[in-house]
Amino acid sequence: MSELESSIKVDVKTEYIEEQSSPTEERYLFRYTITIINLGKQAVTLKSRHWCITDSNDHTSEVQGEGVVGETPTIEPDTAFQYTSGTVLETPLGVMQGTYTMMTDDGRQFNAIIPPFRLAVPGLLH
Repeated sequence: MSELESSIKVDVKTEYIEEQSSPTEERYLFRYTITIINLGKQAVTLKSRHWCITDSNDHTSEVQGEGVVGETPTIEPDTAFQYTSGTVLETPLGVMQGTYTMMTDDGRQFNAIIPPFRLAVPGLLH
């Protein structure tokens, strides 16, 4: 992992949204809150995202796009950017992971890793 890649830390919190889910229709809605922390010495701008979302049937979907939640935030050193989004799975268990394409003020581009995180209906796992 390069110095630039290691300068970005990604924290994730997830929540199952029971009231908007319908297990009989194989619809499980999850909310996730992402905190992107810039531990580096220079500002970086989040340009795009790439997600791999895998359910417990091993069905994987990929999502790519510009920015996050309609923004391409610039994150100054020693600060963080937080946003909340969601996804729907056909199973009560899944995993998300991916990358953010980031750019430094001097035009260097790099990928910040979004480590795998679990989406699970409460009580499903011990």
